Amino acid sequence: MTYEEYLDEVTTLIVEKYGVTEKAAIKIVVDAQDKEYFVAHDDNRAMRTIDRAHDDARTLFKASAPAGGAAAAPKRPRK
Repeated sequence: MTYEEYLDEVTTLIVEKYGVTEKAAIKIVVDAQDKEYFVAHDDNRAMRTIDRAHDDARTLFKASAPAGGAAAAPKRPRK
């Protein structure tokens, strides 16, 4: 996948797996870009896999939520 597709995938996974808002997930990914977290991904297409996107989503979410998920949106009640 392209670099942009990879960033979209990581963002989507953060929303889906951790229940944060789309806005918060975008901020997490943009902040990681600003800190050059994705430089190697841009240079090496082999790093842009679905498995790696899951790992990166988990890593970035944990790093961004020092208060145990402060960016998390309320979960919907299960039926």
